[in-house]
Amino acid sequence: MAIRILVTDGMDAAAMEKLRNDGFEMVEQFYAPDELGAALRDFDCVIIRSATKIRKPQIDAALGGNLKLIIRAGVGVDNIDVKYAEEKGIAVKNTPKASSQSVAELAMAHMFSCARFISAAGCTMREGKWEKKAYSKGIELAGKTLGIVGFGRIGQRLGVMAKGIGMNVIAFDIFHIPGIEEQLGIPYVEMDELLARADFISVHAPAVDGGALINAENIAKMKDGVVIINTSRGTNLDEAALLAGLESGKVRAAGLDVFADEPASNSALYNHPMVSSTPHVGAGTKEATKRIGAELVQVVEGFFKA
Repeated sequence: MAIRILVTDGMDAAAMEKLRNDGFEMVEQFYAPDELGAALRDFDCVIIRSATKIRKPQIDAALGGNLKLIIRAGVGVDNIDVKYAEEKGIAVKNTPKASSQSVAELAMAHMFSCARFISAAGCTMREGKWEKKAYSKGIELAGKTLGIVGFGRIGQRLGVMAKGIGMNVIAFDIFHIPGIEEQLGIPYVEMDELLARADFISVHAPAVDGGALINAENIAKMKDGVVIINTSRGTNLDEAALLAGLESGKVRAAGLDVFADEPASNSALYNHPMVSSTPHVGAGTKEATKRIGAELVQVVEGFFKA
């Protein structure tokens, strides 16, 4: 009997076809949260992205069925109750390598947008306005200090790009990778030092327990006129504190690809003229989609055919 795989949030067509040709039965369908758990009983594996959440209720409803593997097509697995799934004998995997370049490039794009009013200026031009004077007060990235919070694959890629355009780069992470400072020429610093020194701060950490990494207390420690970028998880940033910082001028601008609630509901934040926003599209490139698909094939075949 063929191994059945449910794909809830889409995947690369070539990767889907490869798995079909390898004998897997592929079903592409999205389920509402209250229907997902029961549906999972009929599948050996489920592949999700960010739209689908597999929590304790879905896992409980799937127990006694065929589900053996949950794969998150992407880096983070915080939309899965990983520990609970594994306690119930269901393996959890992800594709940590495939989207690093795409997310890092989007973070860089938001940095440029915040520095040169690209998002805001584009909006006014679509309204038929020519506000040259208002948007001729940008800043250059070269010579500025970028602080990267979370120095994994994405943070490292961004750091290399930022150094390439003449930025000074420092990083904070609770884990220190041996040799990476010398290899990339980017030093680790403590969080308070990063907050005090950085002109731009970009967050690339997984979702953490215990509250937002970027909160009112940490914003107060930052330079006046700091630019904050978040392409990690919406809960890593206190949106009320960020909005207050933008209103006071403490924060010059923010580039946001992720929000605490998605689809984003904080209109005061994403409509702010000094916010460059995108709807959680960090991994949304053709190249990343293909790489994720190839990595998914490796994970599936490694698990079921090893």
